[in-house]
Amino acid sequence: MTEVRTLIVLRHAKAAQQPGVPDRDRKLTDRGERDAKRAGEEIIGLGLDPDLVLCSPAQRTKRTAQLALPGVEIDYERLIYQGFGEELLELVRQAEPERRTIVLCGHNPGVLELAQMLAGGDYGFPPGAFAVIRTESDWADLWPGGGSLVTLWNPKEH
Repeated sequence: MTEVRTLIVLRHAKAAQQPGVPDRDRKLTDRGERDAKRAGEEIIGLGLDPDLVLCSPAQRTKRTAQLALPGVEIDYERLIYQGFGEELLELVRQAEPERRTIVLCGHNPGVLELAQMLAGGDYGFPPGAFAVIRTESDWADLWPGGGSLVTLWNPKEH
């Protein structure tokens, strides 16, 4: 029997544009902090129980992951910071097979490309949004088109 795996693709919440502050050091706005917490509440409310977060090392993604998923193991991966969809997919493919629900917390355009590559669709992916994608493949065997979009959540709509 094939076991279902779930990938939650999460874009960091709204970050401040701060003149003179390096991009990696940008912090979440007050709204971003609230939206990150709401995203986590929604993920838990959907009955999802992530056991790993793959996260960009940028300040805004770190904070988003910490607020959304307190207590979940976070693995900071430099590749996620400027990675495109195919690179992010390769990172997911390296996950341990015993992991059933993984969150990838990153940046556009990479996170949108990853979600659309796996599950198709034509949608926006604003700060704080997440896509829940299910697959019956092992992580190592995940391929473009190998997932189905279960939920798309946008903080602006909730």
